[in-house]
Amino acid sequence: MTAVFRFAPSPNGRLHLGHALSALLNQRMAEAAGGTVLLRIEDIDTVRCTPELVAGMLDDLDWLGFRARPPHRRQSEHFADYAAALDRLQALGLVYDAYLTRGEIREVVHRKEAQGVAWPRDPDGAPVYPGDRTLLSPDEIAARRRRGEPHALRLDMAKALAMVGEGLGGQVGGRAGRPLTWQETGTGPAGETGEITAHPEAWGDVILARKDTPTSYHLSVVLDDALQGVTHVVRGQDLFQATAVHRLLQTLLDLPAPVYHHHRLITDATGRKLSKSAGDTALHELRAAGWTPADVRARCGL
Repeated sequence: MTAVFRFAPSPNGRLHLGHALSALLNQRMAEAAGGTVLLRIEDIDTVRCTPELVAGMLDDLDWLGFRARPPHRRQSEHFADYAAALDRLQALGLVYDAYLTRGEIREVVHRKEAQGVAWPRDPDGAPVYPGDRTLLSPDEIAARRRRGEPHALRLDMAKALAMVGEGLGGQVGGRAGRPLTWQETGTGPAGETGEITAHPEAWGDVILARKDTPTSYHLSVVLDDALQGVTHVVRGQDLFQATAVHRLLQTLLDLPAPVYHHHRLITDATGRKLSKSAGDTALHELRAAGWTPADVRARCGL
């Protein structure tokens, strides 16, 4: 089977050196494997992912020498695919409406921590969702539903783990039976490699969609990888822990599991990873300053 890699940026800002490393590494590994590399435009955020940013991204990649096999999948053109996957999970009884606002979540976490209770945090450091019933009565939840208030659609992690655990012959996460795993050919933040045991429970009840956005990163990425026949996912170490959620969703939706390769991140002088939201120097600014594609490759250690 031909190896299929993919570079999947979100055009909600200009590409930086971290994106260049990922794009070039995908291309290099695809060539070494005698395979192909795809470009996927992850633009489910149709407000921030503007046509101008998409055009700028494509121009930067062309200048860099990144060549992907067309056509390029744009997530904003495939919301129906994600809705169908969400319907499958809802039919399994694994999705629920979550009405707590960010402010209400902060309130319950602050109150508990003021009482000396260490509130659990997900691998990204965000508080694990407390559940509507921690603050809202059943009547209030029903009232918010009747009023059509904004809400998220969340995965019931406990139910999902129980369902997957039964399919694997026991509980997942290494507690009993056969655990949920993925094959890692790169390294995690702590040097993890080889067969990795997934711990999706660390993320709590993750968001699968919102009322105004019919999908989430987690749901769309696993479905896209399957629909595009991706066999190798090469991406930054900042997404290593998220792979646990992706393996869970792949199992629930009966999707194939790619081989994963998480690579090092490019950081600034303080050790912080580069970020579009932080305004780190973009490729188009480096181009304007006289950088060449060879300069970018050298800075990326390629």
